[in-house]
Amino acid sequence: MNRVVVTGMGAITPLGNDPVTFWQQLVAGASGAGPITHFDASKFKTRFACEVRNFDPSGLLDRSELKRTDLFTQYALVAADQAIKDCGIDFKGMDPFDTGVIWGSGQGGMETFEEQVKEYAGGDGTPRFSPFFVPKLIANMASGMISIRYGFMGINYTTVSACSTSNTAFMDALNYIRLGKAKVIVAGGSEAPITAASIGGFTAMKAMSTRNDDPQHASRPFDIDRDGFVMGEGAGALILEEYEHAKARGAHIYAELAGAAMTADAYHMTSTHPEGLGAFRAMQDALKDAGVTPADVDYLNVHATSTPVGDISEVLAVTKLFGAAPAKLVISATKSMTGHLLGAAGAIEAIACLMSIRDGIIPPTINTQHLDPAVPAGLNILLGEARKQPVSVAMSNTFGFGGHNGIVVFKKM
Repeated sequence: MNRVVVTGMGAITPLGNDPVTFWQQLVAGASGAGPITHFDASKFKTRFACEVRNFDPSGLLDRSELKRTDLFTQYALVAADQAIKDCGIDFKGMDPFDTGVIWGSGQGGMETFEEQVKEYAGGDGTPRFSPFFVPKLIANMASGMISIRYGFMGINYTTVSACSTSNTAFMDALNYIRLGKAKVIVAGGSEAPITAASIGGFTAMKAMSTRNDDPQHASRPFDIDRDGFVMGEGAGALILEEYEHAKARGAHIYAELAGAAMTADAYHMTSTHPEGLGAFRAMQDALKDAGVTPADVDYLNVHATSTPVGDISEVLAVTKLFGAAPAKLVISATKSMTGHLLGAAGAIEAIACLMSIRDGIIPPTINTQHLDPAVPAGLNILLGEARKQPVSVAMSNTFGFGGHNGIVVFKKM
């Protein structure tokens, strides 16, 4: 099978709108949380989130393109453009059918949906919908718009597996390139879920933190006082390329995407399996796919959303695979800084893994002051500050509503 490497990255995040700034803020232990500004949240139980700040797509998209696209697609287009420029490929010299796009979004155009339904509901019943309503709303439009913009005519579709969406996209891209179905695939995910319906819906489920008096410290994975996740938004993009193709053109290679796997919990609509059985098997399978053992993994970016049930089920899965006191494994939960980007979470967390391999730095888990007693004392969760440490193998966990478990493994070249 063909090997697959990462040759480009792009990021729009609550910590910065490019991979360099994002990484600098992660290493610094910065929080992206603050009061919601996208809508009036004054009557909501949760009134804060990790919003993207100072996002200006006008340098890439003209006024007509902005009118025709939802925010989640705009995030996708800008992140993909960064990654495409970063990889340095001369796409004009390639067969357009050799380049594909596999892009994910858990919710799609939620903002567009809300706006149009409110406008209809507030009227006299006369249907007045924008001709762009459906194209802006549907989740596959981000992948479609990326391909249209750059003329990529290969494999093109959207993955939707809730919070495992981006890792699903990476896994599919990995396998298509391995099989020789593409030479290059733009893969990633984007989400723009900070809307009234989305915040209200997750709050009604009691899944979100209500620490309104202290939003910057609200996302606290594994802490005994955690009370739910903090919503985030943004996008992450990777250029995945067949290794020999990348080598032949002298590409800069961040790392190899060495393995990936998915399983299903087959347990509950929204809760993870209490014993972490699906998560354990997905991690085990991803490592086997990558040709490495648990003892080879230096860094694990855990899903760890800061929910009471989810964090502990992941701990059980991790300790079953790695042991309660693994010799060298370092764990961190970057959602403590970025919040939870839903379908885009795995995309920016993959970038965190790639940067950790490149720079030999592991980003911290912030805000966690008192570890839940259910977390084994020997499990090395990095708290407070980043650590300088060589990273040869990094793994990223994602788990989504519906019982979707998606894992990716990166190896230093």
